[in-house]
Amino acid sequence: MKKRWKAASIRVLLAFVLVVSMLEISLTSASAKNDEPTVLAKAAIVIDADSGKILYEKNANKALGIASMSKMMTEFILLDKIKAGEISWDDKYNVSKYAYKISHDTALSNVALREDGVYTVRELYEAMAIYSANAATIALTEVMAGSEKKFLPLMNKKAKELGLKKYTFYNATGLSNSQLQGMHPKGTPKKGENKMPAKEVAKLSYELLKEHPEVLETASILKKTFAKGTKDAIPMENWNYMLKGGKYEYEGVDGLKTGSTDYAGQCFAATAKQGDLRVITIVMDAKEKNGDSTYKARFDATKVLLDYAFDNFEQQTILAKNATFSEQKTIEVKNGKEKTVKIQATEPIKMVVNKNNIKAIKTELVLTYPSISAPVKKGAVVGYVKVTGDKYGYINPTELKSNVVTTTSASERGWLSKGFTGLGDFFENVWNKVF
Repeated sequence: MKKRWKAASIRVLLAFVLVVSMLEISLTSASAKNDEPTVLAKAAIVIDADSGKILYEKNANKALGIASMSKMMTEFILLDKIKAGEISWDDKYNVSKYAYKISHDTALSNVALREDGVYTVRELYEAMAIYSANAATIALTEVMAGSEKKFLPLMNKKAKELGLKKYTFYNATGLSNSQLQGMHPKGTPKKGENKMPAKEVAKLSYELLKEHPEVLETASILKKTFAKGTKDAIPMENWNYMLKGGKYEYEGVDGLKTGSTDYAGQCFAATAKQGDLRVITIVMDAKEKNGDSTYKARFDATKVLLDYAFDNFEQQTILAKNATFSEQKTIEVKNGKEKTVKIQATEPIKMVVNKNNIKAIKTELVLTYPSISAPVKKGAVVGYVKVTGDKYGYINPTELKSNVVTTTSASERGWLSKGFTGLGDFFENVWNKVF
């Protein structure tokens, strides 16, 4: 009997230990999932591609080398000109000595251009967007502005239009000027490198996708042949190995631009969509755990950011349409037949939030004045609702608001009624002063 009791007790104890262990593991996993990610990069940021809501950032305001992520600005300006009809995809380009020499530098990402070759804008654009071809990028600047030197003011002008502030552009490719065989744009330093903070690279990516979503049609191409059907045909493989079919494939990744130089390290501006959520991630100078700078490091760092975004964030309604407020359902009316009128918000407020930390997000009612004078019309704006508790804010200056309006009207009292009220107020003041 004692043996049976002892065995039963051991089974109960083991079951209890197992349950506690599973609970501990579950709580640990949930906690880890909730925690902000550890990103092995000098700077990083992830934003909602629809609203520009910042979901996470690390050292995102310091200007660092951006390498070939610079080409997104060249793409932006080209697509602007295509859209405006200033340039056609079928326009032809005759190879310059500068573009020819750079195209045959095997130490750089390139498609070799023939000295007497003629290429279309579309061919050069695809080489730039898919294969990060540097000479093709230089060629496009010559198509758009006559020379890379004359193209730099267009880059600076566009950056200013986008609201960027801490950018430095010395060339269109993102290479170090020292790699341009002494042909770098005149007036720029011999070892100049393009710089920008991660937050501004994210803003550039965000605006590019907003204005030219078709950029993803090319950015998502894993493999293509340059000058197909000619003896100069060159296979191009996208440096973005997270694309579908790539070595580090990640669900939903369809852009945008990789980059690396000795100065900038391993960089990557990525975008991915899963369900209704599309995000943009930026990593700059990504490293392995042992400190090595490798191609894989930028994809590992990007995966950490994407996992964090898709595991933890979703769009939620923070304030319902026509919401009322438990703390204040009405506003006082001066000189009205009605002493108060009811109020409510007009539009709903929706935002991408960390679904595990939704309680941190609050709404605050802000009334323009504590009361309103009669007559009051239904629908009169008396204030607004704002969101508080948002840690990072938005890539563009944004304050989520919903106007607060009256839902009933109040007519003005007649002069006699107002006179009696004024007289009563007078005697009340006298009484208070005397006694």
